[in-house]
Amino acid sequence: MTSDPRAFFTLDLGAATTAAALVGNVQGSWRLLGSLALPATIDREAILQLLLRRVREAAPAEIVAETELPEAAADVGRLVARTTPPPTIAVIAATDARRVSLGTVADRAGWRVRGGSLDRGDRLDLLRTALDPAVEAVLVGAADPPLTDERARLEDLQALADAITERRPNLPVVLAGSVAGSITGSTMGSAGPAIPGPAVPGALVGVPALEAEKPEGGERLFAPAPNTGDPPGSALTAFLLGMRARSDDARQGVARSTSSLAAVTDRHVETLEIGFEAGLRAAAWPAPDEPGGVAILSAESVAAALFPAEADEQTVDAVLAWSTLPIDRTRLRDRLRELRLWPWADAQGDGALLRLASARVAVARLMTVTPAVSAHAAADLVIAAGGVWSAAPGSAVALALADVRRRPGACQMAVDHARLLGPLGTIEDEGERRQLLDDLRDDLLLPIGSVVLAQGVRPGRTGGRVAVRSNGDSTERDLVPGTLEIVDVPPGQLAQAEFEFREPVLVGTRGKRFAIEVSGGLAGLLVDLRDIPLRLPDRAERRRDVLADWQRPLWPGIEP
Repeated sequence: MTSDPRAFFTLDLGAATTAAALVGNVQGSWRLLGSLALPATIDREAILQLLLRRVREAAPAEIVAETELPEAAADVGRLVARTTPPPTIAVIAATDARRVSLGTVADRAGWRVRGGSLDRGDRLDLLRTALDPAVEAVLVGAADPPLTDERARLEDLQALADAITERRPNLPVVLAGSVAGSITGSTMGSAGPAIPGPAVPGALVGVPALEAEKPEGGERLFAPAPNTGDPPGSALTAFLLGMRARSDDARQGVARSTSSLAAVTDRHVETLEIGFEAGLRAAAWPAPDEPGGVAILSAESVAAALFPAEADEQTVDAVLAWSTLPIDRTRLRDRLRELRLWPWADAQGDGALLRLASARVAVARLMTVTPAVSAHAAADLVIAAGGVWSAAPGSAVALALADVRRRPGACQMAVDHARLLGPLGTIEDEGERRQLLDDLRDDLLLPIGSVVLAQGVRPGRTGGRVAVRSNGDSTERDLVPGTLEIVDVPPGQLAQAEFEFREPVLVGTRGKRFAIEVSGGLAGLLVDLRDIPLRLPDRAERRRDVLADWQRPLWPGIEP
């Protein structure tokens, strides 16, 4: 990819959107020549041909000649990443508590979870759950060693596994923990070998580079116990991720690109990818003792889908809490269902506001189910990935991320605007991937601003002052507790922000005075002195007004 072709397409085939980009080798370096995103229902070859024609018409003739751009899209190579609907796994356990823990593990590996336990249903009910045609795998598990209330039911779990295999011999049945041990010593006969899940030291979820071996019909898969690994469950999560891993998986491609970016930039990078069917949170940072010099934590979750398959009451309440629209519960539920069916409909105005409110909910849920990522130091660079972020201006996206990511410190925010992270992550060779990302560093991400968030600012008329200096110019502002200050710093420009607080606060470290280098973006510099976590008024009208007041300066012309 780095020496032979002069240009290539990237394709990110999502559930709702097809995102295409054209990358060319200009004066020895790879550059982004153009990008395009259209509904997934449109023929992808037509999208590529349209993109190629637009680039040939707009680019200087010398670039067209140097990159050897043909007239036909079929003559250009391509990197393809795909996002497929999450597969469904039936989780069966002895107790309801174990069912919940197993379901959490499976969710972090990107599975849609159905489940049951012997606490809440008989064996026939659980068998019906597993034999549902929509179920693509079954997970039967218990701790190792089993807890007291699990030990007496291991034989029942074994009998269920036998019955499932007998009735659906082609269905993969994963036996985790002491269930696998009890069956190994039983009359199970020719059990299939365990399929090792890909492992990354210290990872919440391993990031596989290649497609895992798929089980053959009738084989039992022996997996780690749900209480093993650091943190507990990480080994089983990696195993389940390996079962569904594909070399062209877009979401795991984003995770691999995040890891490579951390190495290339020597920074702590966090990516929040919100998709139509699920979401991904990946964090990577330089770590000389780890393979490749980078440590990574990543997890997927169906709970972080932009528009859940069912708009339940909890989802409706969550979206209402972030919405600036005066809309009642019934109409909101209908709108969410409509957007689930027609995700490209009503993309402007109210539709854009509703999408951003749903994106906030998805990010919040993603952070809730990834506590191991939150336990590490805050990221220097936060990347928003996924098509939903194109519905709002970058400055409003920066605010949305700041609203949900309530972590003290300073970070730069950016958007994967051309959807390159997924396709570039399909490149198997780590060195080649890093070189390509390094070349594309200035084109890859759209800088949307920097955020400095201080915790512990006491209420009062003023909490201190900030002076922002850049290119000989200086801007000074009072720091008013509970407010959001916006300082203009253009994209690509560096500035020195000098803070002097009245009382000690937490901004990465605790102190009164801080000098922080920040980079510009569409939102400039956001100095966030609001609550951690963010507290909003209980009354719906007052809450909408507060959210709108924060958003209005960063989304000009939007109403309400």
